[in-house]
Amino acid sequence: MLPAGSQDAVDSFYHLHGEDPAALPCQGLACFAARAQAPAAWHAAQRQDRGLYCHGQCHQPPGAAPVRPHIASLLPHSVLLDNVLAGGIHDFGAYLARGGGVALQQARRMSQVALLQALDDSGLRGRGGAGFPAGRKWRAAAAAGGSRKYLVVNADEGDPGSFSDRYLLEDDPYCLIEGCLIAAQAIGARHGVIYLRKEYPHAARVLQVALQQARDADWLGTDFELTLHIGDGSYLCGEETALLNALEGRRPEARLRPPQITTHGLHGQPTLLHNVETLCAVPWLIRHGAAAYAALGVGRSRGSKLLSLNASFNRPGLYEVPFGLPLHAIVTELGLGLRHGSLRGLMVGGPLAGLVPPALLDTPLDYEALHAIGCAVGHGGVIAFADDTPLLAIMAEVFRFGARESCGKCTPCHYGAAELARQFAAAADGQAIDGARCRALLDNLAQASLCGHGRGLAEFAHALQRHYPEELRACLA
Repeated sequence: MLPAGSQDAVDSFYHLHGEDPAALPCQGLACFAARAQAPAAWHAAQRQDRGLYCHGQCHQPPGAAPVRPHIASLLPHSVLLDNVLAGGIHDFGAYLARGGGVALQQARRMSQVALLQALDDSGLRGRGGAGFPAGRKWRAAAAAGGSRKYLVVNADEGDPGSFSDRYLLEDDPYCLIEGCLIAAQAIGARHGVIYLRKEYPHAARVLQVALQQARDADWLGTDFELTLHIGDGSYLCGEETALLNALEGRRPEARLRPPQITTHGLHGQPTLLHNVETLCAVPWLIRHGAAAYAALGVGRSRGSKLLSLNASFNRPGLYEVPFGLPLHAIVTELGLGLRHGSLRGLMVGGPLAGLVPPALLDTPLDYEALHAIGCAVGHGGVIAFADDTPLLAIMAEVFRFGARESCGKCTPCHYGAAELARQFAAAADGQAIDGARCRALLDNLAQASLCGHGRGLAEFAHALQRHYPEELRACLA
């Protein structure tokens, strides 16, 4: 066994250490769902020993050459996609000419109290998956003591089916930098890090140029410095404590909590961590006001949300929508229905977010409404599964993914996810499995997993049991 702190122990954790992601096929859920469009490419990917779970090209079928997706906003005035819809802004001067920097100027005239109140009043929630109120995070980090504070950007967009952050990074990098500067001012941070997944090499090149231009313009380098860290291939690095371990050069395993990272985060110091979409909403929110932002959406789900529709749809692409939009509108009005077959289920928030059956497509895109049916908004990667995909095959793929991406820190996830993956794969092949054992393993995942990865796998299975009882009764009875 390798010593936990050795470099070999760290490097061996990652799937892409020493690998070129572009040379590896996608074996992820979005491509699995669209496999009927390119069966030969999918089967070839499945035969590869090495693969990855998302290139961020989920709008295309397996093996297709990269092309830009269809991009649209349903809002009268886009919060997040204005510059993306313009084809991308890759020069600092052009960003300023389109109104960039105005929010930062306004923020610099505001007190810390006023900035924090604006976040509270806006109703902005984290867009990385959990939906935690951003204002509460900012207040906790601002109130924490410490010799220094950090801002960390989670750009490890690893959910199969998601590619929204990719286009924000590639086409509007200065908006992210401006959002970081405002957040850093609000909490008193002087150091920031963008943790970017290795699977996005073009985004890395764009960010390096944008960061240097921001330094040349004195946005960065004096009061606040922002650097770029490239990951090495791990879905689990999307979990915030695992991500911090990765930045510290340790194995990216989930940490026990409490303490929370707002008081004991990167290098033991107070840390504010958000994903790309969350921080890119901040400049619009400050420039137009918290009330204008809160006027979008419904209930406790305020503002806009980016949705990535996979290649199963007739019109896959990247969409900005207001909260409250019914799920059936996402399928029929945005995606224009499925390319083949009828809908078996809709995965809205990633592989751990359950599956919405056709009978519940009147459910609005809303954190609480989706939670009430055992599903989630998540990061907004929308994957449609047609009726030619058996439910057990979907479960087998989700648990195969979950087992491979487990950090191994806790026993229920490390061993339980792998055993459940084997059980569901066997069931998908028509073999009899031990339903009582599966139920016990799922209960252990739900109750004793260290982080949301194991709990999410259990919640996914329980959601399917709830919505598709007849199809699962035979294997989980």
